[in-house]
Amino acid sequence: MKRLLLPAVLSALMIAEVHAESFTISDIRVNGLQRVSAGSVFGALPLNVGEQVDDRQLVDATRSLFRTGFFQDIQLGRDGDVLVVTVVERPSISGIEIEGNKAITTEDLLKGLNQSGLAEGEIFQRATLEGVRNELQRQYVAQGRYSAEIQAEVIPQPRNRVALKITINEGTVAAISHINVVGNTVFSDEDLVDLFELKTTNWLSFFKNDDKYAREKLSGDLERLRSYYLDRGYINMDISSTQVSITPDKKHVYITVNVEEGEKYSVRDVKLSGDLKVPEEDVRALLLVKEGQVFSRKIMTTTSELITRRLGNEGYTFANVNGVPEAHDEDNTVSITFFVDPGKRAYVNRINFRGNTKSEDEVLRREMRQMEGGWASTYLIDQSKTRLERLGFFKEVNVETPQVPGTDDQIDVNYSVEEQPSGSITASVGFAQNAGLILGGSISQNNFLGTGNRVSIGLTRSEYQTRYSFGFVDPYWTVDGVSLGYNAFYRTTDYDELDVDVSSYSVDSLGAGINIGYPISETARLTYGLTVQQDTIDTGRYTVDEIFDFIEAEGDNYLNFKGSIGWSESTLNRGVLANRGHSQSLVLETTIPGSDLSFYKLDYRGQVFKPISDNYTLRFHTQLGYGDSYGSTAELPFYEHYYAGGFNSVRGFKDSSLGPRSTPSSGNKPGTLRDPDQDPLPFGGNVLVQGGVEMLFPLPFVKDQRSLRTALFWDVGNVFDTNCSSSQKKLSDSCDIDFSNLASSVGVGLTWITALGPLSFSLAMPIKKPDDADTQVFQFSLGQTF
Repeated sequence: MKRLLLPAVLSALMIAEVHAESFTISDIRVNGLQRVSAGSVFGALPLNVGEQVDDRQLVDATRSLFRTGFFQDIQLGRDGDVLVVTVVERPSISGIEIEGNKAITTEDLLKGLNQSGLAEGEIFQRATLEGVRNELQRQYVAQGRYSAEIQAEVIPQPRNRVALKITINEGTVAAISHINVVGNTVFSDEDLVDLFELKTTNWLSFFKNDDKYAREKLSGDLERLRSYYLDRGYINMDISSTQVSITPDKKHVYITVNVEEGEKYSVRDVKLSGDLKVPEEDVRALLLVKEGQVFSRKIMTTTSELITRRLGNEGYTFANVNGVPEAHDEDNTVSITFFVDPGKRAYVNRINFRGNTKSEDEVLRREMRQMEGGWASTYLIDQSKTRLERLGFFKEVNVETPQVPGTDDQIDVNYSVEEQPSGSITASVGFAQNAGLILGGSISQNNFLGTGNRVSIGLTRSEYQTRYSFGFVDPYWTVDGVSLGYNAFYRTTDYDELDVDVSSYSVDSLGAGINIGYPISETARLTYGLTVQQDTIDTGRYTVDEIFDFIEAEGDNYLNFKGSIGWSESTLNRGVLANRGHSQSLVLETTIPGSDLSFYKLDYRGQVFKPISDNYTLRFHTQLGYGDSYGSTAELPFYEHYYAGGFNSVRGFKDSSLGPRSTPSSGNKPGTLRDPDQDPLPFGGNVLVQGGVEMLFPLPFVKDQRSLRTALFWDVGNVFDTNCSSSQKKLSDSCDIDFSNLASSVGVGLTWITALGPLSFSLAMPIKKPDDADTQVFQFSLGQTF
């Protein structure tokens, strides 16, 4: 009250000092200025030299100066015909100190104070400080900290300045102790309370923080409660009142919701009204609402969206479809009419891309199914967005369709992307006593220099082994999506450089190949390939019997020409870390006439994602393979065998450790020696069976999940061989196809998309282990996802 009376009292005092009669101002003099410029005073003073003033004008002038907020006291006096303005400036803020805050950072608090006019160097106004204190109190209350206390201290300092010290006692967060729904008879308390995002304190509350009351969350819960009833026919349901009470110690919150359920309504009839623009039978095929079913607002709204999208596919981007229910209380039924307003057909003016700092515009534009100049199709715009996501180059893709200014039938289509690493790079330097210095490296880039081409280069060099490889794929060799790829590789091993006995075999290979892919639909394509490969087998000093028998029959040097044909399909929503859709491929590879060996391999891969909630998804995956010989070749070459175990197979087991084992050298074969200490080694087989199921879930405390995948998994699989020797059958149970011999494991895995490529970890526990399998609980890999 004193602050409200102050301007009036000051004005009365000033008027008393000025002569009651009016006078003409010959000059204006301002006293007491320190920081405020004289120009600011003259700009706010509604009086000028030469004007005649009276009491009323002087009062108005005083008020104008007070409104600037610069002064805490103003006096107007008269020295002859000179108007004397004497002011006392408000103090400036020399500094702000905040103590006791933890839930809200000091930086955020200072930013909020600055927006309210309280910052170092600003003019201090106590009323503003009080308002800020109340605002801070409100923010803590919004977090459920009802016992929070805010104290503001103003410390005077020399030269008309003040320091502000804000002391905060945040208190504790009040936890929800009880949620009660009153008035419900149709649905149980448990079913209704389960709808709430707010929960009473439970063992997960420490992580989920869902037992802290927030007004916004309660509003969302009430809307979910209302929708639950409206989706089950109770169109007259009403939430009559909501009470939120807090205990005197401000530590516990009680929520009570009073509902009036009303009667249950069913659908009497469904009508269409307006200009449909498409055949009526097409629209009626989209009607999810049927006569006689229980009324559901969700189904009615979904039907409106389906009709809107159908019109959008025909270019009516601005179509408006509303479902309007009309209740008949006499028999508890509802008549639903869908009013269709298609608007004008819209055309695409321009398609623009933003955020592709590395990828060329052409890489994005060739994925477009919506064309510039054509009518705007909702389906084609969304399909173009999906194709961009499937590239695997982008972490996120968003699309907007703003209307072109000055037109009513044109839109622009703007795609904004956020690029992510689309390749992997590895490098290694090592030393082995027998192999000497080992240098290795590889680079794989799915978007080479932003062109969309896939390039991979690999090199490993040691004293006894050299490996080179190169691969290239142009996914748009032709403008209609025909792809062209080629590769070359060279591997050589020289055991003469080693001063040890080698019990396994090596293959020196030189080869090159070419493949062409042809799209047969939006999601499927055929691939054709041809590879020429020269293989030379080196058995070392100890040769297992199975390898010796094959070399004795077929020789140790082969020139083979391999032809392949494959079919693949993918509806995955993303190229990397997908969580919706499915993919599958079937590939047949076989040697063709002119080859030294005759064999074939048939491989199938498949995966499907099944969302079970907004944050959880099930992934089912499998890989099947079968190989055999034909013609004069007796069996599938041993170096073409399948192997199982490790990443992308059965985790929890060492790489390639599952399946049949080789028979240690008996020393009875010409040119071979017997090694009494040699254990049976993994030998692979011609039949591969593996698969599993994963539950994908978000990683707690990580806000951006787009580059992360965490999963609980169950893997099963093994390798079998239908051509095992009698000696192998004694060593392994995997010689005959028997699903009871499948190895299995459970565990948790994580994949993180880094600048060097996908980095994957898994922690697995075998639950069914073949007798001769080697386990490995912790595994990691750089360059591949699981």
